[in-house]
Amino acid sequence: MNLWRQRLDEVPEEVWADREAEVLILADTGLTRLSPRIGGLRRLRTLDVGHNALAAVPEELGELVGLADCLYLHDNRLTALPDSLGRLDALRYLNVGENPLGGLPETLGGMTALVELRAQDCGLTALPASLGRLARLRELHLRGNALTTLPGELAGLRELRVLELRDNALTAVPDALRALPRLRHLDLRGNRVATLPGWLSGLPALEKLDLRWTDVRPGEALLAELAVRGCFVLI
Repeated sequence: MNLWRQRLDEVPEEVWADREAEVLILADTGLTRLSPRIGGLRRLRTLDVGHNALAAVPEELGELVGLADCLYLHDNRLTALPDSLGRLDALRYLNVGENPLGGLPETLGGMTALVELRAQDCGLTALPASLGRLARLRELHLRGNALTTLPGELAGLRELRVLELRDNALTAVPDALRALPRLRHLDLRGNRVATLPGWLSGLPALEKLDLRWTDVRPGEALLAELAVRGCFVLI
């Protein structure tokens, strides 16, 4: 069911009646409320309620245990996510960006099938330690928050390829990253980092390091070492 950009006061009754639906697109419809009846659509694999004016989403989202492909909640007015999201242990893609969340629930660590998590521009000041349990995660996008560090538990993200930390409040490269053997792209743009740890040169998969708009100076010997190794460094 695709209701994209249809102006809705509320979700039509026929949506709730279609218990066989696997994809539901309610993006950019002007919705201000999502009914708890969403929990009855147990066959859904993709749900998109992005670009609306939702101030909350119901706990019943956690009943969509068949949700395996995508959950888009981005660009709403959400100040919190329900703890029940942690029950979506088949979901591979979650986007909660552009919401004034301030924090993420500890229960997100239960979403063990996640491959990509996007939480840009959410006002995050810290991350839950449970994210370190997302052993299949390959991309973590955290641009435009207020993070000063990352929890040490993120060392458990052994499959992580892309880490976007642009425009946060980091003053040092988080030590947890030294344990990530598959990290290819590290984006530190717009942070307050001035020096780089020597272990960066030991990250075996690192291909791109973006240091633009940081306090790191081009003369750092480590940068030359990374360049010789074939890492593309932007500064």
